[in-house]
Amino acid sequence: MTHPAASELVERLSRLLLARGMLVVTAESCTGGGIARRLTDVPGSSRWFERGFVTYSNAAKREDLGVPADVLEHFGAVSEETAAAMAAGALDRSHGHISVAVTGIAGPDGGSEDKPVGTVCFAWSTRGGETRTARVVFDGNRAQVREQSELMAIQGLIDILEVTSDN
Repeated sequence: MTHPAASELVERLSRLLLARGMLVVTAESCTGGGIARRLTDVPGSSRWFERGFVTYSNAAKREDLGVPADVLEHFGAVSEETAAAMAAGALDRSHGHISVAVTGIAGPDGGSEDKPVGTVCFAWSTRGGETRTARVVFDGNRAQVREQSELMAIQGLIDILEVTSDN
């Protein structure tokens, strides 16, 4: 079931993308395609949703999105640097104008002292424009971490589009 806030966010994102004639592309790891599912739950999303990549493994991040092996080795899969490379790769391998990438540790295990369960890294990128990144540690179980990540990813797209419309 779609969270009420999620459907409102997606409707807002839809209006912004349509007004600008832009296509969005997603690159997901820990959310497993959840962002793409939320976006495509909206009828008519084919007018603004270009494609989604689910790159759960490091090999998929390298092969499907072109994330450099040295970025994965030096910073790890769960890092702002990897998220930024995923977002850039999604744009490079699509017709999208704006992308969001998410990589993290949804749990219940897999965390470490410096990257505890709930750590999620995000990147939002526009074609020929800026890339923003963020690292958040969410509370909750696996489903809650994933849901919070999906909502933050969508909100980040809205934030970028609203800022670009103000310029």
